[in-house]
Amino acid sequence: MTKPLAVVTGASSGIGAATARRLAGEGFEVVCVARRQERIEALAAEIGGRAIVCDVTDADAVAALAAAIEGPLDVLVNNAGGAFGATPVAEADSEEWRRMFDVNVIGLMQVTRALLPALLRSGSGIIVNVGSTAGRVAYEGGGGYTAAKHGTKVVTETLRLELYDQPIRVCEVAPGMVRTDEFALVRFGGDQAKADAVYAGVPDPLTADDVADAITWVATRPAHVNIDELVMRPRAQAAQHKVHRV
Repeated sequence: MTKPLAVVTGASSGIGAATARRLAGEGFEVVCVARRQERIEALAAEIGGRAIVCDVTDADAVAALAAAIEGPLDVLVNNAGGAFGATPVAEADSEEWRRMFDVNVIGLMQVTRALLPALLRSGSGIIVNVGSTAGRVAYEGGGGYTAAKHGTKVVTETLRLELYDQPIRVCEVAPGMVRTDEFALVRFGGDQAKADAVYAGVPDPLTADDVADAITWVATRPAHVNIDELVMRPRAQAAQHKVHRV
């Protein structure tokens, strides 16, 4: 029997890698998509999936990804994203903002546009976009990232309206504080001290596997059930500005 097919972008680490493992555990054949070839090849070998190297911001690479997807596609997890920098708007780096919009919005759009025909062929496809609580609330130093993640949210809502009469679901999982190996480190340009300070004293922030569990739950609901948005935070985080530290 042919396994249902899932594509997970940003699968080389963190939430993407955890989601690929979870979906494989649920019986999916998972296509692991990311820029770092060695990492996704190792992951694909571990879970019995496939690895396709692709930068979601590169239109030609996305076209090649779509050409490599044979047959109907059941699940697309648009996880590739990122935050770069944390400066006030008055000191913002234009290139950092462009990079954030490119990966969190344009890249998501390009992959969705390219794989939509395969999703529709399945007759019950689902798109799960990985957003953020930053896509709901502004905070100082987060202008570029919050703007980009608000973009992720609005693209998700727009897709749902435009595809309302098609056999496809469009969902968003929006986590708050998640501690992964790379997210904060990338945001602060490799400054480990700044990255560690984000989570300092926070008891039990979310893990990549927590978010992967939520994504997998959303993706495996019955075909007539659309989870429009699932917002999740660690118990210690009541809001963006309200975090319990010990």
